[in-house]
Amino acid sequence: MTKNITIVGLGYVGFSLSLLVSQNFNVIGLDIDKEKVANVNKKISPIVDSDAVNFLTNKNLKLEATIDSNYAFSNADFIVIAVPTDYSPKTKEFDTNIVKSVIKQILTVNRNVTIIIKSTIPIGFTEKIRKQTNYSDIIFSPEFLREGKSLYDYQYPSRIIIGENTSTAKEFGTILKNLTVKKDVPLIFMKSKEAEAVKLFSNTYLAMRVAFFNELDTFSEISDLNTSNIIKGISLDDRIGNYYNNPSFGYGGYCLPKDTRQLLSNYKNIPNKIIKSVIESNDTRKKFIVESIIKKNPGTVGIYRLTMKEGSDNFKESAILEIANILIKKNLKVIIFEPYINENTYNNFKCYSDLKKFINHSDLIIANRLNKDLKEVKHKVYSRDIFRKD
Repeated sequence: MTKNITIVGLGYVGFSLSLLVSQNFNVIGLDIDKEKVANVNKKISPIVDSDAVNFLTNKNLKLEATIDSNYAFSNADFIVIAVPTDYSPKTKEFDTNIVKSVIKQILTVNRNVTIIIKSTIPIGFTEKIRKQTNYSDIIFSPEFLREGKSLYDYQYPSRIIIGENTSTAKEFGTILKNLTVKKDVPLIFMKSKEAEAVKLFSNTYLAMRVAFFNELDTFSEISDLNTSNIIKGISLDDRIGNYYNNPSFGYGGYCLPKDTRQLLSNYKNIPNKIIKSVIESNDTRKKFIVESIIKKNPGTVGIYRLTMKEGSDNFKESAILEIANILIKKNLKVIIFEPYINENTYNNFKCYSDLKKFINHSDLIIANRLNKDLKEVKHKVYSRDIFRKD
C-alpha cells in the first residue's frame, strides 16, 4: 500500500525531503507561506539549490503543496516536522513553541500517525513532548544538510539516524535509506536523547573546527606567517584531514551559532570548557577582523555578499553582517553588494545590486568568500579566504 507522507515546512530541510520522498510516495508539503505553496505547485523551487530545481522540473513526482493543515494531516501515515527553531537569548534555549503547536494540531486531527521531528531541538525534548501529549509515536531524526546542497546530501548522506527503535521508526528509516543514491549508508537507531545529542555535538564540533583554523589564521596574520603553508602542513596528517579548514570571518548561518548555544545550555551544571570557548572564539575572531579593517583606514567599506557561502541565499547570523554592524558603531561608512536584496537599503545600509557601482564607491572591499567578480580589483579586497572552498 502506498504511504501518505506530509512534510511541515518547505524550507531547505522540508522541501528537499519532499522532493526525494515524492518519487515513491504521496507527499503533501504544508507551509503557512501562500506564495511558497503556490510556487511549489507551479514547479518553482522555494530554495536556492540547483539539484532541487532540476529535480522538481524533470522528475515525475507525487507532490502537492497546501496551506490547509486539516487536509495535510488527516490521511497521513507519517508527518515530518521541519520548521525553524531559533535560539532565544531570553530563555537560553531553542524556541520550540512552533514544534509543540504543530504536534498539537496533528493530534487533534490524526492520532494514528507517526510523527518525525526534523527540526533541531534541545536534548530531552522528544521525551518531554511524548509525556505532555500522552502520545508515544513521536520520533526525532536529525538532518545533516548543507545550504545549497540539501537535496544532494539527502541522496548521499553520511549516515541516517533515527531516535527510536520501534517498528514505525524502522519503517521510516528504511524509507529514507531506500531513497539514497549512495550505497551502504549506515542506518543507526538509538534513544531520542542520543539522536538529539548527535545533532548538537556534530555541529558544535564543526564550529570548533572553524574556530580552530580561524585562530590559526589570526596567529599567522599577526606573526607574518603564511596561513596556507601551515594549514597544508598540518592537514596532511590523516587524523586531522585536508577538509573544513578554510579560514573565514567566523561561522554563521542557520545551524552552527544556535546549535552551539543550545548545547552549552544543555550542559548547565555539567563541567565544560571547550563548548563555551568555541562560542567565545567566534566572537573574538570577528573583533579581530574588525580591528584589521580599521587599521587599513578605509573611507568606505564595501561588504561583498552577505551570504555565508556560494550557492546560498542565507544571511542568518552571517559573520560578515555582524562585522558590518560593528564597523558602523565604529563610525565607518559601510555599503553592501548583495544580488538577493532588491531594495536600495538593508538594515539601514546602502545596498547595491550593480557590481561596478559598488566597486567604484568602495575604498576597501571585504569578502568572507572570494569570487571571480573581484579578480580585477584584488588590490581593494580584504579576505581570509585561502582555499576558495567551504
